[in-house]
Amino acid sequence: MSAGRLAVLVMALLPLAATSSLHAAGPDPAPSPGHPPSLSPDLGYVDRGSAAYQRFRGWVAQAVAGDPGYAFAPADAAWMYRIGGGERNCRLAVELADGQVREAEAVIARGERPPISGDSYLYAGPMLEDLAMALASCPARVDAARRTRWSAYADQALDNIWNHGSARWGGRAHPWSGWANDNPANNYYYSFLRATMLWALASGDPGWLAELRQRRLPPVLAHLRELPGGGSREGTGYGISHAGLFELYRLWRDSTGELPEVVDRHAADSIDYWIHATVPTLDQYAPIGDQARDSQPALYDYHRRLMLEARQLTSDAGARDRASWWLHHISVPRMRHGMNYRYDLLPAGQGGHPPERLFHHAAGVGHLFARSDWTRNALWLAFVAGPYSESHAHQDQGAFTLFSRDWLAVTENIWTHSGIQQETPVHNVLRFQRDGTVVAQRPGTASSLRVSAPAPGRLQASADLTAAYAGSDLVRGWQRELDFGSGRLLVRDRFDIAPGTKAVFQVNVPVRPRIEGNLVRAGRLRVKVLEPVGATIDAVDWRRVDPDEFLSGWRIDIAGGADRYEVELSIE
Repeated sequence: MSAGRLAVLVMALLPLAATSSLHAAGPDPAPSPGHPPSLSPDLGYVDRGSAAYQRFRGWVAQAVAGDPGYAFAPADAAWMYRIGGGERNCRLAVELADGQVREAEAVIARGERPPISGDSYLYAGPMLEDLAMALASCPARVDAARRTRWSAYADQALDNIWNHGSARWGGRAHPWSGWANDNPANNYYYSFLRATMLWALASGDPGWLAELRQRRLPPVLAHLRELPGGGSREGTGYGISHAGLFELYRLWRDSTGELPEVVDRHAADSIDYWIHATVPTLDQYAPIGDQARDSQPALYDYHRRLMLEARQLTSDAGARDRASWWLHHISVPRMRHGMNYRYDLLPAGQGGHPPERLFHHAAGVGHLFARSDWTRNALWLAFVAGPYSESHAHQDQGAFTLFSRDWLAVTENIWTHSGIQQETPVHNVLRFQRDGTVVAQRPGTASSLRVSAPAPGRLQASADLTAAYAGSDLVRGWQRELDFGSGRLLVRDRFDIAPGTKAVFQVNVPVRPRIEGNLVRAGRLRVKVLEPVGATIDAVDWRRVDPDEFLSGWRIDIAGGADRYEVELSIE
């Protein structure tokens, strides 16, 4: 045990005893106050008569029969045993978990790092979850010798995660970067938290339980308090990692009886965030930040899982009702892939209703969403103005997105091969440049946004984006105002730039634009330049910039403004 971990154990406020063996073919009750924490998920929500249960049972049975599907996890077999029994499920979970440890032991014996350390320990969460669920669900199959080996492996992995500079395997030094092990806003941190929490609860190790309570959970709670309105500062692509965070807190609640109020609130806020971040056709979402899994922001199993987890976690009845509406109307009515079948056991509820409000401002992440109504033909807006602090976030402070039946104006990033084009030219912002060099927005800054709804169906927003260029002597100020309603978006920019610097108003569109004087048409989108009079308008074909990266898409460049622009975007 490291000195740091020992100190945490000594400072622990709550005395913790080792847990007794766990087992159940059915739901475990939540612990009574003072009961030693153990991995005791409440499975009373599972409907064994549902189609979702039959799918999950079939998924596990296929693996038990020797033909596991893509990404089948030992934890799936352990969960199935907890829900419906079956010794073969237990046997498979333990054998596969032990196989992970045996492979690691062989690699360590050669003086190398085991697979759990790959990609900066990103997969430590699901890998130790497999061990934890097998141990907690099937203790009779984990004898003393096996438990000793598993504990040595898991303890070393966790020690290495939280003490990266002194990381060791088999007595050999294997330090690593420690990427994100101190950043509770990052998806890596949630994997590290999963590894620590599930192993601590399954093993009953008082040191790791104290480590969680004293050092690893408090930063997450502090960060969630900074996120009124829900969402993630990593954007919508990597922000889906909150699904796993919600699951962890659900398991923590079931196993310890503890659920901090801020977690309940953030789950409810995130329900509204994702409902409003979904476009009116209910098949895509606002593409904010890196979209590395798929550059096209189509709803997938992961989004369904996040909503199911948030709904199960929060006590807010109104938010749960709205979550049910969304779950029953989106383009993913059930999990599409076996590796996600387990999460469809969470209840979606009945019926539900859409939100009454037509807009949602997630102030903690700086994202604003609005729509003309709740029909599938509505005009929908997304806007970004807030903290720019995470590596998967983009230089998109001040960017807007428009959708009506399809994308009208959207980041060019969704038409790229990689999905990780972060610079300002691919976003609907002002592009500041001098001598052909684009001025970059600065990480670690925070723009401000004020929002008002002066009349039904109308929204106004005022953003001070000056901070995004803090430290630059070329951009001394930038304010952007939006007026949304009556089938159009009016954008007003005021800026202060150094001599020799140019500001270009840019709009990325999916189709080739037609320029007609001060008017541009791109599909159903109509872009009218109101100020300055006599602006220069050009169109850029992104495929000519880099055909390997940019698969399609165009950019409208409006130039000539000395200190302001006023542009109206509407539907033909």
